[in-house]
Amino acid sequence: MAAVGAFISLSLDGCYADANGDMSWAHTQDPEQADFTAQNARGGSGLLFGRITYEMMRSFWPTPAAAQMMPDVAASMNALPKFVASRTIESADWSNTQVLAGDLVGEVKRLKAAGPDLTILGSGSIVAQLAAAGLLDSLDVMLVPVTLGGGKRLFDGLPRSLSWRREDVRQFSNGNVFLRFRPA
Repeated sequence: MAAVGAFISLSLDGCYADANGDMSWAHTQDPEQADFTAQNARGGSGLLFGRITYEMMRSFWPTPAAAQMMPDVAASMNALPKFVASRTIESADWSNTQVLAGDLVGEVKRLKAAGPDLTILGSGSIVAQLAAAGLLDSLDVMLVPVTLGGGKRLFDGLPRSLSWRREDVRQFSNGNVFLRFRPA
């Protein structure tokens, strides 16, 4: 059975996007964190996005600017199999992308049974839904030292509490802290 992990940036007040949906505050990489990102991009798992994150990623990674700024990450992002959960997108024009238009939980159960491993990038509502359904095997959080005062919080509206155990932690010189959790 394939594993489903998530990687998401969060503010100190638990938001993955500000009140206007902006996530630019999360892109505070320094050379150390850029190297960490490039190492993670070599993981080889399939990628799972919600529509909003897919559109954001699709607008950047296939571009010459992405290839120039982060060539290894851009190559991986473009080559890996990608799945976008959406009720509004009927087809996807980014290489190796399949639209999942059905029930999210059912689609992810099907993907877990068939493989490959999946990594959810961003897509806070997808992360919360799959965590609540017991389908999330790991949660990687990049904690960014900023408070937004409001916005989209990762687990708002969760129908029950979830317990996690921390497996890894790494602090970056830019103040960001990487945390890896697994369901307890």
